[in-house]
Amino acid sequence: MLSIRQLRYFDALARHRHFGRAAEDCAVTQPALSMQIREMEEMLGVRLLERGRGGVRLTPVGEEAAGRARGVLAALADMERTIRDSGRLLEGRLRLGVIASIAPYLLPRLLPEMARSHPGLEIALRESQTEHLVADLVQGDLDLVILSLPVEHPALEAMALFEDRFVLAVPEASTDFPGPQASPDSILAADLLLLEDGHCLRDQALNVCRKVDARQLRRFGASSLATLAQLVANGQGITLLPDLFVRAEGGRLAGVRLLPFPDPVPARTIGLVWRRTLPSRKDVAAVADMVKACRPGP
Repeated sequence: MLSIRQLRYFDALARHRHFGRAAEDCAVTQPALSMQIREMEEMLGVRLLERGRGGVRLTPVGEEAAGRARGVLAALADMERTIRDSGRLLEGRLRLGVIASIAPYLLPRLLPEMARSHPGLEIALRESQTEHLVADLVQGDLDLVILSLPVEHPALEAMALFEDRFVLAVPEASTDFPGPQASPDSILAADLLLLEDGHCLRDQALNVCRKVDARQLRRFGASSLATLAQLVANGQGITLLPDLFVRAEGGRLAGVRLLPFPDPVPARTIGLVWRRTLPSRKDVAAVADMVKACRPGP
């Protein structure tokens, strides 16, 4: 029977695709890790990986095994958490992930509230893009993730928390938008500034501006909403900003005019995501309540 040690070693190798880095991640020597992987292959009677000078490639069977190993390790982590924290609400260690377009505007209120309400809770925080956070959640490296829905994965469940509406940000001196409201049809690709590739907010903004050809967008490589707002203020273009960011900034941005959209107002849904095997739904509900209560308001 395969051991948990072998699964952990193989999971690290599948993630790093390199024996040296995987061994470092597992705090063992490279020969020790290599021996366990070889024994694993012999036990299963299949080749899980192809070894080469450039690193490691998983075989098709190895890819399947890696996915199943992640599931087993995630279930084991949830079992350990259940036993360790049985009967206690939000105590111990909570590994929380938050996407970058939410974290700076929600966490300054959320973290102090969590510390006040649950002093026995230790929070391990990770801020990243949706793709990376979901992968960490599935393989058991995170417990909960706050992000923009939807997220579709058979191992995960989600709860909608609130709607975060978009506004159009234009330079304060611009005469191209004389009316009190914005219209997605009036937005041109040549004027639109968006976050760099990989941010879900970029895709959501493009979905609002359906007529915009993404290939015609100018490339600024902005990685934060604050950078986009500064570019707009300096006359470099226009952008869509979520209400969460605007409210966190006090409702006003220097050099920027904010135009609301008419109904139906485009918005993103902020939600909480967790593994289906996570044992304590009371913990999920408690975090959800705190997130909704700590949403920046007017």
